[in-house]
Amino acid sequence: MCKENSLNFVDKIVGRDFDNGICSEIHTRFPPEPNGYLHIGSAYAINISYSIAKKYGGKFNLRLDDTNPGKEDIQYVNAIKEDMKWLGFDYGGKEYYGSNYFEDIYSYAVYLIKKGKAYVCDLSPDEIKKYRGTLKEPGIDSPYRNRSIEENLKLFEDMKEGKFSEGEKVLRAKIDMNSGNINMRDPVIYRISYKEHYKTKDKWCIYPMYDFAHPIQDYMEGITHSLCSIEFKDHRPLYNWVLENLDLEGNLPKQIEFGRMNLSGVVTSKRYLKELVEKNLVEGWDDPRLPTIKGLRRRGYTRNSILNFLGEIGVSKSESTVDISMLESSLRDDLKTEVPVVMAVLNPLKVVITNLSEDYTEELEVINNKENPNLGKRKVVFSRVIYIEKEDFMEKAPKKYNRLVLDGEVRLYGGYFIKCNKVIKNNDGEIEEIRCTYDPETKSGSGFTGRKVKGTIHWISEKNFISCKVNLYESLFLVKLKTSELEKYINKNSLIIKDNVMIEKSILNFKERVQFMRHGYFIRDNDKELVFNRIVSLKKSYR
Repeated sequence: MCKENSLNFVDKIVGRDFDNGICSEIHTRFPPEPNGYLHIGSAYAINISYSIAKKYGGKFNLRLDDTNPGKEDIQYVNAIKEDMKWLGFDYGGKEYYGSNYFEDIYSYAVYLIKKGKAYVCDLSPDEIKKYRGTLKEPGIDSPYRNRSIEENLKLFEDMKEGKFSEGEKVLRAKIDMNSGNINMRDPVIYRISYKEHYKTKDKWCIYPMYDFAHPIQDYMEGITHSLCSIEFKDHRPLYNWVLENLDLEGNLPKQIEFGRMNLSGVVTSKRYLKELVEKNLVEGWDDPRLPTIKGLRRRGYTRNSILNFLGEIGVSKSESTVDISMLESSLRDDLKTEVPVVMAVLNPLKVVITNLSEDYTEELEVINNKENPNLGKRKVVFSRVIYIEKEDFMEKAPKKYNRLVLDGEVRLYGGYFIKCNKVIKNNDGEIEEIRCTYDPETKSGSGFTGRKVKGTIHWISEKNFISCKVNLYESLFLVKLKTSELEKYINKNSLIIKDNVMIEKSILNFKERVQFMRHGYFIRDNDKELVFNRIVSLKKSYR
């Protein structure tokens, strides 16, 4: 038996059911509708159900809730399965489909009609909404509510045979039009749709609503605990009503709701994500600025960083917004000892070392990652002309600026001290080159102790670099959205492209992720051209 004070509230409920013998085996599921791609919020929901099942040695199902043919597509099915596999959520290699239960769900609807618990209604969608009432006013019975069982069976069969147009008739559960819960005021449980289903094609023209299909699917799969987000709390009475009124045998599944997890700076609404993609406001579902699993993978996030983040934030009863810095911190923790550190200059400033000859070259040995000796060492070339970041030099600098200044010294990473003696400017007064001297006695690793400098900067030799393109990403949105006018709120600096970035040739020896010294962690975007996406930045400082 688990100590309850160490568990989240979902775990406590499931644990009590397990310990009390209510469930001999815990069985959970994740039921995404294949109308979009999984995102970080999806991963949060999956992780809750998956972890519970695994903790108690139970089972976990992936069920594609494909009961709405107008919005679903096989590309989303394939993407969901691929992302589940990448995240490591093992569902046993067998996925379930809501569409596989269409015959059974139809039979259960007929059963309700025969019990006098469902009826065919001719009201239009607008009329149904009007008749349903409000939170302050009770609903009004449909004029078709008291049709005979025989008439309802015939009409429902005619709906199935395609004898009516879309919206002309629906099947509604007969519950209570005076209920304080609007979801219980004779909800629609079947509607007509002539859109082709990606899986069953045109076999069906009537489709069950989610609130009717879902509890039936859970029961048929043997789900013990149907874990879902908080917006389904008011739907739980309907979930239970369906199960109870079908007179099912054995244990019935129990619905438990948890709070949604939102992430600052991103949107996780499928509707918003789809709008961003369809309006070409982003590159696609895998745009690195999106919180989709595809986007996070392309951005360079690791599986472990995502799973560790989900483990840290826990499970809440109410909706919450987590600062994206927590996810970024999890990523840094995962990468800091696992990737090589290379030098790249994004905004080059030419440095001429005047006490070196034009043909001088020297190989210097540097460590790939100081925190992980197992990543080895590499050679970098030192020469008369090198390049540093423009921000690493100032003629007149603030007090805490510990990089290179006129008449000041700084250490080149893995190399020597250099001193700036002269600044060369163009006609507009902009610095285009600086002249320096180096001290050959100060080589890194030589044990030199004559004097100290406060700063160390990275650099690139003109004899040892290749050019690449770098994509620098920031939050897609800087404010919390209160409207669907997405374009209006997009951060115009969410993607900054840097061309002709200078990087060590050694980059070609490393696969996947690397750290660009002081700039952050990066991943190669594709195999066709040398393009790197910044995964996450490092803390910035003058020091």
